[in-house]
Amino acid sequence: MSRLGPVITLAAGAVLAVGLGVASVTATPAANDEAASTAAAPSRSSEATEAGADATPSPQRTEPKKIAKADYGGYVKGNGGLIAISIRDGKAVGYFCDGKAEAWFKGSESDGELQLTGLGSAKVTAELGGGRARGSVAVGGRKWTFVAPAVVKPSGLYRATAIVRGAKLRAGWIVLKNPGGGYTQVGAAFEGDTQVPIPQLQGDRPTAPVTVGDTTIQPEDVDGFIEEMQ
Repeated sequence: MSRLGPVITLAAGAVLAVGLGVASVTATPAANDEAASTAAAPSRSSEATEAGADATPSPQRTEPKKIAKADYGGYVKGNGGLIAISIRDGKAVGYFCDGKAEAWFKGSESDGELQLTGLGSAKVTAELGGGRARGSVAVGGRKWTFVAPAVVKPSGLYRATAIVRGAKLRAGWIVLKNPGGGYTQVGAAFEGDTQVPIPQLQGDRPTAPVTVGDTTIQPEDVDGFIEEMQ
């Protein structure tokens, strides 16, 4: 019986060795799985980065361009009258006059397109570019076209107002410098609803005081009243 002792010991050792081997084999796949999982994570992150890079940014809204300052003046075709247009920071006013009929307009300019309206169906539309305004003016049921080049002072639009005997006196002028010298101007004045004679402005000093009837009035250039008309 004493001879069996070593054999039993060796057998127990073998069983223990086998058990440790199995435990080692069982633990190793888990470690390998964990490493594979860790290695796969950067791949998902890379895919997310690539997806983000492919995304197209949303287009940003662009505000319409507006003209800061411009003045135009010219002849109305088929009528013989004049038209003047002034723009300040997108706000615009206009005046048409042929010495008999007149019309004031107000509105706006955006991206070189001008839209002005007056009393009733009076309207001015124009495209601005190349140093001129091209468009049409409608007054009293009639419509004409015009091409008005850009102008600089003293050419341009002028206005004066006053209260006379309880009635509002208003006058408007368009002044255009002639290429050969001197000035062309046209205007109209009304006391209440009655048209009255209108004096000529001084070509080189159009804001100098003038007299309408027995009333002295002070003409203003467009910078003095464009905000009021809006």
